Amino acid sequence: MLIRFGFEIEIDSAAPVPMIAALLTHTALAGRLIGEDRVRAEPDLAMRTYVDGFGNRMTRLVAPGGPVKLWSDCVVEVEGLPDPVVADARQHRVEDLPDEVLQFLVASRYCDSDTLSTFAWERFAHTPEGWARVQAICDFVHTETTFNYKFGRADKTASEVRKEKTGVCRDFAHLAVSLCRAMNIPARYASGYLGDINWHDTGASDFCAWFEVYLGGAWHTFDARYNAPRTGRILMVRGCDAADVALITSFGSYDLKYFRVWTKEIADQSDALVLDLLETRPEGLPLIFPSSARVA
Repeated sequence: MLIRFGFEIEIDSAAPVPMIAALLTHTALAGRLIGEDRVRAEPDLAMRTYVDGFGNRMTRLVAPGGPVKLWSDCVVEVEGLPDPVVADARQHRVEDLPDEVLQFLVASRYCDSDTLSTFAWERFAHTPEGWARVQAICDFVHTETTFNYKFGRADKTASEVRKEKTGVCRDFAHLAVSLCRAMNIPARYASGYLGDINWHDTGASDFCAWFEVYLGGAWHTFDARYNAPRTGRILMVRGCDAADVALITSFGSYDLKYFRVWTKEIADQSDALVLDLLETRPEGLPLIFPSSARVA
């Protein structure tokens, strides 16, 4: 399966603003890339990419003041299978966990699992350990939380999501991650592109947050917002929570003027034809949100 993915982001600032952008695919992305997966800018800017401690490819730049457009357009070839379900994946005892996953057991800025510990044990202690327990957590978050972009805000913690019962996709992920950690299941935040491939054919494309848990010696993908295996995820970032992987971390103020994302399956074509396709950014696929809704 070939998926074309990219974004356009237009910003405006009154003065130069240093920025770190988490807008590239992850170093662990499974799939062959066709074209260049890099952030481009209009006007042209000096940029440098580095890999952080979670394997995320981050881009450093300085917006010079005035309008700037950041964009990318690429194609990835993936297997095109839905998220795997491994129903017999077992839960590890804490003392048996690898050292490197222990950081995903403790509370973090948005995932206040310590605050939710009593609730989690009262609600989920009766569920079977392992995959079934994580699925029970997803069922709870999916059923009890209402999705709408108007419910997103930058400082919302998992415990606040549970109390308010509203949020955007990152809030669903934060609450599920926190409940898993409270039940001694390592869980980490993830985000990337997700279109409606083999879904409801709404034509929508966006960046979306989900989460991963460590069971049976491996990491597995879960999605509390959709609560179903999805096809066509393109992993961009991982972290303890969204604080580690904001789309743009700025060291100064700016205004978001325009935001568009595309992630669409394309017909099987040769690499040459795909590269020709990438010469022109796709039009007619707008997905624009006001800056107040962009909290990732």
